[in-house]
Amino acid sequence: MAAKVDAGKCVGCETCVGACPVEAIKMVDGKAKVDESVCVECGACAGECPQEAIKI
Repeated sequence: MAAKVDAGKCVGCETCVGACPVEAIKMVDGKAKVDESVCVECGACAGECPQEAIKI
């Protein structure tokens, strides 16, 4: 299951974008959005998110 972003918690800091090794995360309207077809479910983004807005 791909990473899921809680838009209510996401503050748009872009930390997850840099943490993703496969570039599956883009910013859309100031919030992180995961491309589920690219996500490899590694959890790197969830581990780096300072707001704990991403779950695997």
